[in-house]
Amino acid sequence: MDTRTTHVIVVGNQKGGVGKTTNTINIAAALSELGRTSLIIDLDMTAGATKSLGAPTEGWISSFELLTGAEDAEGTIIGDNEREVALPPNVHLVPSSRKLAELDTFLASNPWVVHQDLLLEPIRRLRGRYDYIFLDTPPQVTKTTVPALKAADFVILSAMPDHLAIAGIADALRDIATAKKYGNARLVLLAVIVCAIPQPKTRLARQLVQYVEQSCVGPDGQSLKFQTDIIRTVTIQEAQRLAKTIFQYDPTHLIAEQYRAVAHELEERIGLLRTHRHQESMTYA
Repeated sequence: MDTRTTHVIVVGNQKGGVGKTTNTINIAAALSELGRTSLIIDLDMTAGATKSLGAPTEGWISSFELLTGAEDAEGTIIGDNEREVALPPNVHLVPSSRKLAELDTFLASNPWVVHQDLLLEPIRRLRGRYDYIFLDTPPQVTKTTVPALKAADFVILSAMPDHLAIAGIADALRDIATAKKYGNARLVLLAVIVCAIPQPKTRLARQLVQYVEQSCVGPDGQSLKFQTDIIRTVTIQEAQRLAKTIFQYDPTHLIAEQYRAVAHELEERIGLLRTHRHQESMTYA
């Protein structure tokens, strides 16, 4: 029986166009090189992760069926051995579709269904099957954002130099605090990944980094920003046009090395948190 520990991670920001989906699929691909298995659940009606991985948005069972319970969680997954979809090794996908627009209608016609709990049972069923489950959320609070925050263990915020990026991070921090207070006390902001950083850094990029370092801190006062920044490069857009991760398109590129470094940082942080929690449990035992 598989007894692996599954870490469920929301990747988000309250602003669109900040590399959220790009970071999700490339971190998962970087983790696959370490032998880790990942499931990406696309909860965005625009289907960014689905399209970026070359999966169709029609004709497949999707995250709508996962959320509504119309299909068992296992039955919504596209594996890495599917002929029609060339997913990276060890990376699986629950695709999105336009049917997510029907979620409001589903909830209105099923008054006994608790909105914020929609993902609890699917995630429970999938724990132990993967090392990581990434919940790729929309760039604004929708009917899929709250269930994701309720079911997750960690949050990674994505940010890139943009005049509205700071406001998006501030909104996301408030949403995380609200989720912790009212629905998921164990939720932890794990990290902020800063991407599309120009070289040399512009004033806007420096301002973003400074804001993240000062505003996104852990209980110990240390910055939660990943030490590794992801640089701006057209190679990412080239890979996206071909519906590939950077590891499928150009695994020797500098940006691939940066995502590998982020994957190592992610695992190190989770390891430290698990050790700290274990020590706390021993103290109060």
